[in-house]
Amino acid sequence: MNSSNALIQQIHSLKEQHQAIILAHNYQVPEIQDVADFIGDSLELSRKASETDAKLIIFCGVLFMAETAKILSPEKRVILPVINAGCPMADMIKDSQLKKLKEKHPDTPVVCYVNSSAEVKALSDICCTSANALQIVESLAADQVIFVPDQGLGGYVAENSSKKIILFPGYCPTHYHIKPQDLLEAKKRWPETPVIVHPECNKEVRDLSDFIAGTGGMVKLAQNHSSNEFIIGTEEGMIYRLHNLIPNKKFHLLSQKLYCPNMKKTKLEDLHRSLTLQEPEILIPPGILNQARHAMLKMLHID
Repeated sequence: MNSSNALIQQIHSLKEQHQAIILAHNYQVPEIQDVADFIGDSLELSRKASETDAKLIIFCGVLFMAETAKILSPEKRVILPVINAGCPMADMIKDSQLKKLKEKHPDTPVVCYVNSSAEVKALSDICCTSANALQIVESLAADQVIFVPDQGLGGYVAENSSKKIILFPGYCPTHYHIKPQDLLEAKKRWPETPVIVHPECNKEVRDLSDFIAGTGGMVKLAQNHSSNEFIIGTEEGMIYRLHNLIPNKKFHLLSQKLYCPNMKKTKLEDLHRSLTLQEPEILIPPGILNQARHAMLKMLHID
């Protein structure tokens, strides 16, 4: 038995011993996806965490995702194997910046993309995901809304809504690596192949694509569309996920630039250590957690 197989066996044994559940985001490395109990997008996984009987949640992703799981399951222990696995987009907005934005636009509701810190969620009126952002914005009575932190997703919402959207200039560096030329070159390489890009991409890339969808939406599109081949414009880990879910179809990564270093930080050794030590644990001050939970639950009620 090689060392990797032995490590995987130990992980499974520790998981049973501690009555834990392992969650892995679609962008995680293949070996982490392979040992996970559930794989999906951040909100889908947080919902799984809240529904399971497990009291210990090992979240293989980035910090805001583990925080979201804790917000929805405050009674459970949530562990993030690599505590410095962050999200550049989430880090672009601080609670102090959002406070200033709210002061500048009083009485304007704040819609907060889940790709944000607990502190920013706590200052928001309601959260949204890439899948329901337009629905959430349209559900509000106000004629204008503040949308944080992603100008890509917020811009996509603005294009499809009659409401005035006040954007914060945050963005995902990985998705913003894609340029229109990258997409055009992919279409030349795989002609007549539908292109699905994430709404976090910039407008020029979105406009050239055939479909715009978050990772969960990409799975549904690929499963239900008549095409047997797709060009995928999101982080490269999604290709492995799609190949495993839909092995009878082909998936091409739009660009080799689609690599998130934070999503790739978690290795089997990190997972093993976090199960052994049951740390680093996600802890959120009660006041912030309760306010953030209110914004999350308000979204889930509409969704």
